[in-house]
Amino acid sequence: MLVDSHCHLDYYAEGEIEAVISRAVEAGVSRMVTIGVRMEQAAKVKELAERFPQVWGTVGVHPQNVGEAPVPEVEEIVALADHPRIIGIGESGLDYFYDKAPREVQQESFRRHIRACQKTGLPLAIHARDADDDIAAILSEEREVGGDFPALLHCFSSTRALAEKVVADGGYVSLSGILTFPKSEELRSIVADLPEDRLLVETDSPYLAPVPLRGKRNEPALVAHTAAMLARVRGWEVAKALDITTRNFERLFSRCA
Repeated sequence: MLVDSHCHLDYYAEGEIEAVISRAVEAGVSRMVTIGVRMEQAAKVKELAERFPQVWGTVGVHPQNVGEAPVPEVEEIVALADHPRIIGIGESGLDYFYDKAPREVQQESFRRHIRACQKTGLPLAIHARDADDDIAAILSEEREVGGDFPALLHCFSSTRALAEKVVADGGYVSLSGILTFPKSEELRSIVADLPEDRLLVETDSPYLAPVPLRGKRNEPALVAHTAAMLARVRGWEVAKALDITTRNFERLFSRCA
């Protein structure tokens, strides 16, 4: 059994979504979490989660999109998340690589998503790119003011320090196809040292297809390649990687356990 903890099913053409999900199920992927990136997109996330029993969703605004509309109020995010098939909030965070939105706007949006998690108890899917220090600082500041909240550092390719910070705060780290790339030796060395009860796998599809399909369009069925690499990095049998990542997913995303 496998879980793709982070994908973007609505990025595929409408006519092919059913086939994408069918291939995932055939590959042993029992659950997929399709991710929110804009407030107005939440309706599509919910529609997909209602239509396919293997699909669940999150709601939120991606840091690359936060400059397109006013930053949503905490209560707006909370209201969007009030749905039985919505199991998380985000993805939210900071992206200083593309800098598509002003950094202060990204930071305010990130804080509001964290506060929505504190109100709902739902996990936060964190996007981190070239902003590790600010992400760590905001996580600490918001936790100090508003209390603990569950979190997942998605598509991890950041520093050891950020991974260890998130884990020390009770959070989880999700691994994408980047783990399989030849030049990801440092990433694999970090993953080898993280606690096994905090590791998940994902595709971030349709992006970041794993080796041996790098450069092609990704999809949830291919999460198996990342799970196999995780097993190799940790010295596990593949079956153990599947079992551990699935149990970790169910512990974090308890609404669909």
